[in-house]
Amino acid sequence: MSTVTLGAAINAGLRKAMEDDSRVVVMGEDVGVLGGVFRVTDGLHKDFAEGRVVDTPLAESGIVGTAIGLALRGYRPVCEIQFDGFVYPAFDQIVSQLAKMRARSGGRLALPVVVRIPVGGGIGAVEHHSESNEAYFAHTAGLRVVSCSTPDDAFHMIQQAIASDDPVIFYEPKRRYWDKGELTDAPSRGLHEAAVLRPGSDCTVVAHGPTVKTALAAADAAALDGFSVGVVDLRSIAPLDLRTLRSAAAAAGRVVVVHEASTFAGIGAEIAAAVTEHCFYDLEAPVLRVGAYSLPYPPAAVEDAFLPDVDRVLAAIDRSLSF
Repeated sequence: MSTVTLGAAINAGLRKAMEDDSRVVVMGEDVGVLGGVFRVTDGLHKDFAEGRVVDTPLAESGIVGTAIGLALRGYRPVCEIQFDGFVYPAFDQIVSQLAKMRARSGGRLALPVVVRIPVGGGIGAVEHHSESNEAYFAHTAGLRVVSCSTPDDAFHMIQQAIASDDPVIFYEPKRRYWDKGELTDAPSRGLHEAAVLRPGSDCTVVAHGPTVKTALAAADAAALDGFSVGVVDLRSIAPLDLRTLRSAAAAAGRVVVVHEASTFAGIGAEIAAAVTEHCFYDLEAPVLRVGAYSLPYPPAAVEDAFLPDVDRVLAAIDRSLSF
């Protein structure tokens, strides 16, 4: 085992996928010589050359549109969207073409395209550089949407995503790029399986990507007060691992969902509906949601007050336990 940062783990996963399959190409703004703004693709251009690590123009629609064409010709392109807020110019290509083409062809065409998106806040960035837009793509039939939270998951999940014949939106929590962890030789679960990081008998907190670490910290704090709080890392946003969610919800009887996106129409609403539908008689309290406020992302100076933190998660746990 080796200890690496989450960013380095994605780099290692990309490298292995490129070594194992010559059809894998990486493309995006500054992914080549510079190695990406977060240096996630550092060294790949030097080792695989510009034919497989392509610096593109600043045109997200063109990046994804070109990737669709490459996929139809047998390649397995991996697109980097430099920041989450930059994906919207490519929205039409992703939703109208990438997501629909396999169904439109009756399954005859595969679209093995991975769209990598650094997601979320916490890095003091300017406007359009810190957003949580997973609900848009999770709502779009034909797309798979996943989010890693640890280096080991990042390393294995990027390879699993590249191996998929369906298009995958791959979210990377940008404020966790520098968190360190050990890599294992083989994945412990499939791409769309949730992970029970700790069991809990009083309440279960469900999170993904950047908020998993927040949820674990809240569970640790609750334990100091004698409460058993479990944490489930979704890992896959679409499809959801409903079996794991149902099991964890039934075991604890209380569920709190945490994400950085606004709670209004966010992925937490779907989880709350699904858990309520399937576990109604096991629940001791309504499913509660903790997220950002329904506002445009604020200036960096006040983002700490905007993003869900340990105190807000603990407050939701207390509310759930009070029922």
